[in-house]
Amino acid sequence: MTDLPGSETPVAQPRLAASVILLRNASDGLEAFVQHRVSTMDFAAGMVVFPGGRVDPADADGWDYPAGLLDSHAVHWRLSSLANGDPGTPQSRAGTVLAAAIREVREEAGLDLQASELRPWANWITPVDMPKRFDTFFYIAKPAPDAQPRHQTTEAWQSLWMPVDGILAAEAEGRLKLMPPTYYLLKEVSGFESVEALWHADHEVVPVLAPPGSLTAFLKERETRR
Repeated sequence: MTDLPGSETPVAQPRLAASVILLRNASDGLEAFVQHRVSTMDFAAGMVVFPGGRVDPADADGWDYPAGLLDSHAVHWRLSSLANGDPGTPQSRAGTVLAAAIREVREEAGLDLQASELRPWANWITPVDMPKRFDTFFYIAKPAPDAQPRHQTTEAWQSLWMPVDGILAAEAEGRLKLMPPTYYLLKEVSGFESVEALWHADHEVVPVLAPPGSLTAFLKERETRR
């Protein structure tokens, strides 16, 4: 851990994490598979989130993704922490995070995704003033039309498909809560008419590191606006 400039408060180093925005087309727009986290969690308690979690050491081994796919992912993540560092190459680090994303969806939603069904989409880093920090890599996923993710995680009391616009409307009315990355990514996704349009969009991944105090300000603003 290091200290904040001008402060004796230690800064937690962010842990690598992966999160997957599972999407499907519906008659009235896009739907996302989300989890309603239990209120006793020490991170994002009571929030609505996408399936995901920390990268484990085991995620670095046991996979054999196509070289071309890893090259493509490394290009998408070229502005992120995966571009430099140890161990391995940008391609191997991209493979490790991809393996974590696939594993988390399997563990939390009972769904086996193929590597080709995930596209790198966003990278958010928890602000430096938070006690628990993550360097989270978000993927867009387009599972097969007959895919049936289900609720099977103890970290949430409910997991289900919800209309993207419905999630945003419920958040605006104060009926559910979102972390800033979830809110802004859903706002972004809501601008697309189909999963296919989103999948083929020209989109650059630019890492987001919000300034200290931004989470408190975000939550306060949401409460005030209601």
